[in-house]
Amino acid sequence: MFGPPGRAYVYLLYGLSWAFNIVVAKEGEPHAILVRALEPMLGLELMAKRRQKPLDSRLLTNGPGKLCQALGITGADYGRDLTGSALYLLDGPRGPVARSARINVDYAGVWAARPWRFFERGNRFISVLPR
Repeated sequence: MFGPPGRAYVYLLYGLSWAFNIVVAKEGEPHAILVRALEPMLGLELMAKRRQKPLDSRLLTNGPGKLCQALGITGADYGRDLTGSALYLLDGPRGPVARSARINVDYAGVWAARPWRFFERGNRFISVLPR
């Protein structure tokens, strides 16, 4: 998480599932964005097979662990350059962005209430509906 930017920060969440983050600050500064969900548009057959879910299921990628399982992201991807060919980001259609308080971080005290969660308003693949 301490850089360099544009790298994958992957860790084991609660000892059960992988979580994928994107490092976003200069090297040495611990800033990363947790990717909690995505709308699957490419490779749905493989995602459905990995998740053992129907192709049209919102459960394919609507949570950090589900997303990593569907995409095949593991600890082996830790530090991977996101401008390479193995794991990368694509531009695509998007809708209006909304924000809410963070979720599942009650241990963070007053920081849990910060509106630092961003999501596409109305997208059915949101991991948890805003409070």
